[in-house]
Amino acid sequence: MKKTAYLSIITGIGIILFWVAFFTIGLAPENPPACYLAYEHSFPLPDAVLSAGLIITGFLTLRNEKKCIWLLAPAGGLIFLGLVDFAFNVQNGMYMISVADGILNAFINLWCVALGIAIILGIKNRVRG
Repeated sequence: MKKTAYLSIITGIGIILFWVAFFTIGLAPENPPACYLAYEHSFPLPDAVLSAGLIITGFLTLRNEKKCIWLLAPAGGLIFLGLVDFAFNVQNGMYMISVADGILNAFINLWCVALGIAIILGIKNRVRG
C-alpha cells in the first residue's frame, strides 16, 4: 500500500499544481467551447477537497497501513472526476482541439480513473488477506 499512498499524495499535489497553473499561467485551450470556463470554474472547491483527501489519507496510510481504508473516499472521487471530465471532453470535442490538449486531457482522465480503481482493488486485496 505504500506505493498507492505515494501515488495518492503525488496526485493530490498534482491537482493543486494544476489549479495554480490554470489561474496563473492559463491552461485553457486556444479555442475552447463556450461553456469551458464555466465548467472548469466549478471544480476548484471539490478538487481542493479531493486533493486534501488524497494527501491526508496517503500520509495516514504511510504511517499505519491499517488506515488504508480511508483511501476509499478519495478513490471514489478520482473515478467520478475522471468520468465527468471524460464525458465533458467527449461531448464538447476537447480531445480534438489539438494533439497536445487531447493527449493531456486523455492522460488526466485515464490517470484519475485508473488510480481510483487501483486504490479500491489494492484495499480489497489487502482486506481479503
